[in-house]
Amino acid sequence: MAENGKSMVISTKWLGAAILTFVIGFSILGFLAYRVYDESPPIPTEVVSQDGKILFSGADIMTGQHIFQKYGLMQYGTIFGHGAYLGPDFTAQYLHRAALLMVDFHRQAGRSESEAIAAVQQEFKQNRYDPQSERLILAASQVAAFDSLTGFYANYFTQAHEQRGLKRPVIAGPDEIRRLTAFFTWAAWVSAAERPGEVYSYTNNWPPEPLAANTPTPDALLWSVLSLIALLGGAGLLFFFIGRYDLLGWHRADTKGYELAFRPPEEVRLTPSQRATAWYFLVVAGLFLAQGLLGGLNAHYHVEPDSFYGIPVDDWIPFNLSRMWHLQLALFFTSSAYLAMGIFLAPMIAGSEPRRQAALAIALFGALVVVVVGSLLGEAGGIKNFITSEGPWFWLGTQGWEFVDLGRLWQILLLAGMIFWVVIVFRALKSRLRQEHPGNMPWLFFYSALSIPLFYAAGLAFWKDVNYTVMDFWRFWVVHLWVEDFLELFTTIMVAYLFVLLGVVRMTVATRIVYLDIILYSIGGVIGTLHHLYFTGTSAMYMAFGAFFSAMEVIPLLLLTLEAWRFMRLGATTEAANGSILQVSTAEFPHKWAVMFLVAVGFWNFLGAGVFGFLINLPIVSYYEIGTQFTANHAHGAMMGVYGMLAVAFLMFVARYFIPPHRGGRAMALSFWSLNIGLLLMLFINLAPIGTLQLYDAVANGYWHAREPEFFQSGTVHLFEWLRIVGDTLFIVGGIFPVVYLAILMFLYRNRGERPTDGVAEEFTA
Repeated sequence: MAENGKSMVISTKWLGAAILTFVIGFSILGFLAYRVYDESPPIPTEVVSQDGKILFSGADIMTGQHIFQKYGLMQYGTIFGHGAYLGPDFTAQYLHRAALLMVDFHRQAGRSESEAIAAVQQEFKQNRYDPQSERLILAASQVAAFDSLTGFYANYFTQAHEQRGLKRPVIAGPDEIRRLTAFFTWAAWVSAAERPGEVYSYTNNWPPEPLAANTPTPDALLWSVLSLIALLGGAGLLFFFIGRYDLLGWHRADTKGYELAFRPPEEVRLTPSQRATAWYFLVVAGLFLAQGLLGGLNAHYHVEPDSFYGIPVDDWIPFNLSRMWHLQLALFFTSSAYLAMGIFLAPMIAGSEPRRQAALAIALFGALVVVVVGSLLGEAGGIKNFITSEGPWFWLGTQGWEFVDLGRLWQILLLAGMIFWVVIVFRALKSRLRQEHPGNMPWLFFYSALSIPLFYAAGLAFWKDVNYTVMDFWRFWVVHLWVEDFLELFTTIMVAYLFVLLGVVRMTVATRIVYLDIILYSIGGVIGTLHHLYFTGTSAMYMAFGAFFSAMEVIPLLLLTLEAWRFMRLGATTEAANGSILQVSTAEFPHKWAVMFLVAVGFWNFLGAGVFGFLINLPIVSYYEIGTQFTANHAHGAMMGVYGMLAVAFLMFVARYFIPPHRGGRAMALSFWSLNIGLLLMLFINLAPIGTLQLYDAVANGYWHAREPEFFQSGTVHLFEWLRIVGDTLFIVGGIFPVVYLAILMFLYRNRGERPTDGVAEEFTA
């Protein structure tokens, strides 16, 4: 088919299949979004003792949740397994401590040890919530445990100078402590009380706690086995069809005789908006450096929880703030690089640039800087109580949910900035889009850009007064669908377009890859979002969908890994007239290190996102390891290994159009090897071995035990924590500092080859 005009460059069946799988995936997810409101655990209007005394109200539970959010406790420990990995899981901590107190209560009443344990298990499992009156009745032992644990948390969150070890937020007010304890009490009740009509709790019997009769459900084992079958069967079918029918077209006649056709970057005269991206990448490098340094500080809190080599850094940047900033900056630095790359690529795709495009790009840059700085300062103000609980903490401080920490005002402004970016990209593409079929690559590029603000907007679907289960459902639309799926799709399209512009592959091959990516992610990735929701208050149905379809998420990663090297090598060969294959010298190829980073992305896609992700997505494994270093192992391998390496790859690609060809090569090589080796060391001498030890401890001694900060101070674990300094130092010094150096060079050379006015972009290819 023709590669230009109103016809699709490949069969329209690809477009139909992509739309069908997309609609099916989101129809199922939409149905479950409707169901989650009815199936979420109830928040009672009143919680009373057996004699009718009111202990606390539903408003107290919600206010306690707000206190949990406002002080950033989800970045200190976890609730329902989600949050930070150094502090305790407050659900498991409360449940275990309450169980011990309840056993002691019954023993003091004259019961034997076994009788007391049986009574406690029965009291935890019996659901005494009355949906008609919306009242929850607690047994006498549960009331005694609540009173005792209110005192425990008053001491736990006492003045900083009275605390030992990892510093916790200071929550001095007795009313705040009582309401926070009410929230923990509700979370523990949700985790143990049987869901009406079922034989498991609202959280599928999580966390594991023998004293509450919480053990893995049959569903957890069944869907773990079936998800393994889904992975193996799906991978086998994919490889069969790829090999049998050559769906991507690697070996077709239309790929032969196609060779590298790039113009040397120093000969390309950039448009004003492309030159403006030098500002973006300067900030990208700065954010990357700050994010890396904060990551090093977070790691050091594992070995010295109350200082930094004796310096009381925790007085200025406590762990919950440093981790919050670390996560926020990870999103900011990668998304800023993607925004810059979209602005840079658009004129190359369209072949022209409208007037005043550079002014819009600079305006967006200024707005993003305001949002980044404002949100980070607001988060510090909320956690350090400069923005009080009575003040606008939700709007200006921190919303308090992991990955959606920034205040609601900053979240809205960030969304507005993304929409403004889509407008900028559309202005640049408009002339090209008129000439293209809606299923061709220029439109796919625009659709994927449009999806970025669309799915980030899911973070606005809930308000401050929201049931945790409902909040977490929508939060993972941002964490999973936005970060893991649609940013992945956007980057796949950008990478494919890079190779088309460089002449590495034909448009037909690149388009097939993009459509296959859309289809496979629509099948597995969309519904696979539910693997985050096994234990947050959803029913076993969510576990079934999440486990089965998240296994299929690995399949496109297997495909991309299988084909990555062949994809890259297409540009390194060309066919002579006699049919022989000639090699093109890589020394002549200016984008070597950008391509090397893309190869690294394929590797980390398979290892970090695929292998490590699949391991913890098995419900039976997740039951014991959620919120441990195994989760952090996957997060670092996937977030930095895939999205971080992509961001650096984009910087390396664009840098070649700013920096003279004789400069920057050594810095690029040093950064590549240091970032990748440093990340490997981080995972294999720290996160993976500690995750293994923590998983063993959770099974042997109890999940609550493996999640206490004291676990990290034990002998072998403490040694592994100190060993991390090797990988972290290499990553920061050898990996990030060269990126900063390259960004500064880009900024200094940003006006090289400048045009006097906005005009038509030169052809990118020779």
